[in-house]
Amino acid sequence: MAIMSFIFVFFFFSSLQPILSLYEDQVGLMDWHQQYIGKVKQAVFHTHKTGRKRVVASTEQNIIATLDLRRGEIFWRHVLGPNDVVDGIDIALGKYVITLSSGGSILRAWNLPDGQMLWESSLHGPKHSKSLLLTTNLIIEKDNVLIVFSNGRLNAVSCIDGEVLWKKDFEEESLEVQQVIQPPGSGFIYVVGFAASSQFEMYKINAKNGELLKHESTAFSGRFSGEVSLVSSETVVALDSTGSILLTISFHNGKISSQQTPVSNLLEDSPGLAVIIHSSVTGIFAIKTDAATIFIRVIGEGKLEVVEKTNHETVVSDALSISEGQQAFALVQHAGSNIHLTVKPAHDWDSNLLKESIKMDQQRGFVHKVFINNYIRTDRSHGFRALIVMEDHSLLLLQQGAIVWSREDGLASIIDVTTSELPVEKAGVSVAKVELNLFEWLKGHVLKLKGTLMLATPEDIAAIQYMRLKSSEKSKMTRDHNGFRKLLIALTRAGKLFALHTGDGRIVWSHLLQSLHKSESCRQPIGLNLYQWQVPHHHALDENPSVLVVGRCGPSSDALGVLSLVDSYTGKEFSSLSLVHSVAQVIPLPYTDSTEQRLHLLIDADKHAHLYPKIPEAIDIFQSEFSNVYWYSVDDDNGIIKGYALKTKCSGNVADEFCFDSRELWSIVLPSESEKIITTATRKLNEAVHTQAKLIADKDVMYKYISSNLLFMATVAPKASGEIGSVTPEESWLVVYLIDTVTGRVLHRMTHHCSQGPVQAVLSENWVVYHYFNLRAHRYEMSVIEIYDQSRAHNKDVWKLLVGNHNLTSPVSSYSRAEVITKSQSYFFTHSLKAIAVTLTVKGITSKQLLIGTIGDQVLALDKRFLDPRRSVNPTQAEREEGIIPLTDSLPIIPQSYITHSLRVEGLQSIITVAAKLESTTLVFAHGLDLFFTHYAPSRTYDSLTEDFSYALLLITIVALVAAIFVTWILSQRKELQDRWR
Repeated sequence: MAIMSFIFVFFFFSSLQPILSLYEDQVGLMDWHQQYIGKVKQAVFHTHKTGRKRVVASTEQNIIATLDLRRGEIFWRHVLGPNDVVDGIDIALGKYVITLSSGGSILRAWNLPDGQMLWESSLHGPKHSKSLLLTTNLIIEKDNVLIVFSNGRLNAVSCIDGEVLWKKDFEEESLEVQQVIQPPGSGFIYVVGFAASSQFEMYKINAKNGELLKHESTAFSGRFSGEVSLVSSETVVALDSTGSILLTISFHNGKISSQQTPVSNLLEDSPGLAVIIHSSVTGIFAIKTDAATIFIRVIGEGKLEVVEKTNHETVVSDALSISEGQQAFALVQHAGSNIHLTVKPAHDWDSNLLKESIKMDQQRGFVHKVFINNYIRTDRSHGFRALIVMEDHSLLLLQQGAIVWSREDGLASIIDVTTSELPVEKAGVSVAKVELNLFEWLKGHVLKLKGTLMLATPEDIAAIQYMRLKSSEKSKMTRDHNGFRKLLIALTRAGKLFALHTGDGRIVWSHLLQSLHKSESCRQPIGLNLYQWQVPHHHALDENPSVLVVGRCGPSSDALGVLSLVDSYTGKEFSSLSLVHSVAQVIPLPYTDSTEQRLHLLIDADKHAHLYPKIPEAIDIFQSEFSNVYWYSVDDDNGIIKGYALKTKCSGNVADEFCFDSRELWSIVLPSESEKIITTATRKLNEAVHTQAKLIADKDVMYKYISSNLLFMATVAPKASGEIGSVTPEESWLVVYLIDTVTGRVLHRMTHHCSQGPVQAVLSENWVVYHYFNLRAHRYEMSVIEIYDQSRAHNKDVWKLLVGNHNLTSPVSSYSRAEVITKSQSYFFTHSLKAIAVTLTVKGITSKQLLIGTIGDQVLALDKRFLDPRRSVNPTQAEREEGIIPLTDSLPIIPQSYITHSLRVEGLQSIITVAAKLESTTLVFAHGLDLFFTHYAPSRTYDSLTEDFSYALLLITIVALVAAIFVTWILSQRKELQDRWR
């Protein structure tokens, strides 16, 4: 009986442990998820005594969000469409967030506490124009009124339900309205602007019914620059088109008067071209020149007086009303590693309400915007807090001389991502220094065992949680044997590099690149791509890996290029180059020098190839492989694909030892009247092909067409290159190509009639999967093409294939005319896609999965077997054993296959997959406005134990089993002895 009881207890705990481990494994699949809002362009504070203090912000990524003023966390946010650009925001009645967007065509009201949309109004008009939102204290028939100018029309809109109460058209074609003004306490509205760029126009409108009360205009001999600064309710300041003359225009009582002041009269030295800094401070405005920022006061009848000139980078806030008839504004100036925040009253420049100096991380760059808010201190004086937007798009709240919180919202605009291994744990480091000692290890497992047996006290549970956090290996800064811990190196649109730890998503380092910093020589720097520059393997203990950042000084392909080399471990920019040639294309070569620096070819706009790094050893390596270097270019606009090879070293003005001329090998010119290129796709450079042969159900062998030079291209009818549904089915078609980029040979061409883009595609091994819209069937579809090499069809000796002796002497060349066959199939798919990727593994047993970014901003995993072109309605028994799934017209969407679970990656742009050292696991990183990282195991984690696996319980189980065997053996011996005595 005792033995039976022990066996029952043993099997109970043996079955309990896998259940607990499985639960922990499922919970631990999602590693981290981070939410961002992007670069803030407008912000409004809401700090009423009732309710939580918050700030409402709109961003360049078309997001409306409210943030907690205490911690900077997101209360709620709404991501508007890509064309729904936010023109203005404000808070009405203390409880409505008002937004104007889509070029002034859409006005919305949101509930401030929870972000629910209350109403939406469409504001159309006779012409396109500047959009202006004005929140007033006007009341019309018990309705609080919003004044909106957009699309050439002035509208009065109810705050309660969005109803348009009246409207007034301004149909004059040349009129450009600049400001809509309501003088305090008045019942009329001024609408001011320019006509034909040389005439100032003023309209006085009755605020109750939209009736025109007065219209005045005055001509100016020159031309206006188009930007004005409002210095009072009846005075504006503008610059002429040359930026050298200031015009002060007053329209008091509907009468226009103006005065011209040359900028040179206000400054002793030549100021150069001046621009007005936008602000709304009463009586004061600022202009910025190449050398300085000048603050000017308007006195008397349009007379101007310089109150301060500064050579420091300066940002000015809008005016803030702090009491009846009193305004304040903020200035932020840079001085070395500090920023100086000064708050001044608008009526007295010489006095300060606040003056603070805050130490600022220089990697954040300059301040771009500042928004201020006031509060009442305990001594009844005014205190101020400032929300600042930095050059790297980060957002910070300053209060009482300190940074209260910061947000790295630059990560909402990632351009490119690469990965880097972490340092190797060096020999000689005591394990006791980095891990728990033996006693603590045993104590931890005893506590885990008590938790498993449900005997743990609340104090034990708290100790378990603390020890898990303390001993977690996820956040260590060294490599792990499974290859899970890595650095994600991300380049953002602001020109900043971030290193994110895959364990917990924390920022290990960040660096604002000098090469992508605006300067005299590079007025419009743009980051392009990231590449792995040096990946030490033989010298991993002595050398740090590094990345190459490629950019250029302008949006055009012929703009001069810039390069930066950055240490992956420290973020130090150890080299920065301003190139004398453009960068149209970057080709990482599969060659490295003795220091394991990878060779790169940079192709300029004239098709010259420039070799980097520029060292003699690189030339020697490159010369030996000179004849094996090929590349191609795709001209989307003209429908031309060309292939190139190297010819000789450059001659003429671009003569350089590391520069090479190219020769055109082939070209494909598509008919412009019938095809337009919309998508291309190639294999990932780091993708490993684990087997070249595929054994099918009838024991036949099919050889995959494996080529790193394969290009997938999709074209559509020119009329069908717009939005879905912009053409009829008969006018639309989609053509796909598989092209060998060395020879220019079209290996496969297929037409999908009545189909339209956008097309998302992924190319892996010998197959390509692409997604498009079928206009006739009114549905999204996914198609697959698999390509096989028939030139090796005679070599089907399975035994030679297994032992690796097949086809050993057969040459492999892109110029060998391969005989290929293709298999294809199309399936109905219910979702629109934003991105598509494929899982990567280090070995070949784990099944391939497609990772699909859906229109709902989630990531769905789809087994590649569902996209097998050999699927049939009734597969044979042999095909079923091979894993062929019966054919259905649609692809299944299994809710459990969403690897993002219930989370969304707002604004999903790209999915990056990286192979871990474990065969079963792929690292997945998805980014857009949000970041999401997880470990994904398509075939389950069959080759590893979970982190929380209880080794103590396993040890106790083994000891108990051995003891049970020993006790059972003794009892058996005794029983046998008793039987013999009988």
